[in-house]
Amino acid sequence: MTRHSRTGTGGLSASTLLPCLPLLLALLHASAGIAHAEDTFTIGYLELKGDARYKEKRLFARYLGQPLGRPYAGAEVAIREVRFHGTELGLGFALEKVEAETPAGLQPALEAMQARGIRFVAVDLPAEQLLPLAQSQRGKAVVLFNVSAPEDRLRGEDCQPNLYHTLPSQAMLYDALAQYLVSRKWRNILELTGPEPEDQALSAAFARSARKFGLRISAQRPFELGNDPRDRSRNNIALLSGGDHDAIFVADARGEFARSVPYQTRNPDLIVGSEGLAPMAWHWSWERYGAPQLEKRFEKMHQRPMTGTDWAAWIAIKSVAESVQATRSTDVATISAKMTAPDTLYDNFKGTAGGFRAWDHQLRQPVLLATHNWVVERTPLDGFLHQTNTLDSIGVDERESRCRF
Repeated sequence: MTRHSRTGTGGLSASTLLPCLPLLLALLHASAGIAHAEDTFTIGYLELKGDARYKEKRLFARYLGQPLGRPYAGAEVAIREVRFHGTELGLGFALEKVEAETPAGLQPALEAMQARGIRFVAVDLPAEQLLPLAQSQRGKAVVLFNVSAPEDRLRGEDCQPNLYHTLPSQAMLYDALAQYLVSRKWRNILELTGPEPEDQALSAAFARSARKFGLRISAQRPFELGNDPRDRSRNNIALLSGGDHDAIFVADARGEFARSVPYQTRNPDLIVGSEGLAPMAWHWSWERYGAPQLEKRFEKMHQRPMTGTDWAAWIAIKSVAESVQATRSTDVATISAKMTAPDTLYDNFKGTAGGFRAWDHQLRQPVLLATHNWVVERTPLDGFLHQTNTLDSIGVDERESRCRF
């Protein structure tokens, strides 16, 4: 059982082109793959009903760096913004959302979209559902955009040739944080890590970034959420935070423990990671490069701030529309090749435009370092160089990538 909704934009009326009909027919005959006047290019959007990441209690808590609602909100903003991208082709863009009732319904829902001619689909799924779905589509003429799963393994050993990532990877996020800590000479880090597999993944990502940039993790201490006095060594923040260090990194994917760490430590410690200072794809307080205008459009439409997953859905729709416009084609292979071409850049409203990395299909982009109400820095920072592209100083570089399409 799936649910569908559709929004879209119109194309040019054919009657307005009649005076130029001979020339138009010649151009259309010479341009295979260009849509005919009045055509609609539909971009799909797939999500899972009951996704635990968007439970009301979790959204209400507003944990730092986490979603405030479904990312579909960002896609809705984007589909309005790209309405002019197909004008010269007589092409209108539309967005079709499908909500699968259960994980078992995801593949049939996606294949039903393909049967309706939809070949580009933004997907809002946890990694454990996204990976098998992408694997099921290998060899098919369909491109999926991951807008909400940051796990490095989706860009590494589990990468798929038709899966593109607009949300920053964990490696990108923690490379950005590590650059900042190094730039401030706060190199000695205490780590507090939760018991969940997602917490362990955050810990592994930060450990990799620490090695890459020369940070020292002086101690790694496990925490447990609760107040049982018999387990004070794991739930008492004052006991957990003792020792000599420059900052405390908290690996808490859910955010519930992390939010209680500031101002409860034994010493006046800087808190980073899941609380305090966090790396993000987007933050509502970012005030440069046209960001306030995008933020205002989003807030006017959805009555809440834009977050990283919203931004990732927005840029996914935008990148498809811009690639259609640039190639003058609706062909999947042509558009895919354009997205990973070295000279393809997408304006992301974060100051440095980026394209998709050819080796793992991750979108290059700056990462913001922010508190709850202020962007402290934008990375990559000055002084952190790369031999070909400065944006590749954050994230997994080609020579270290485990992705093999």
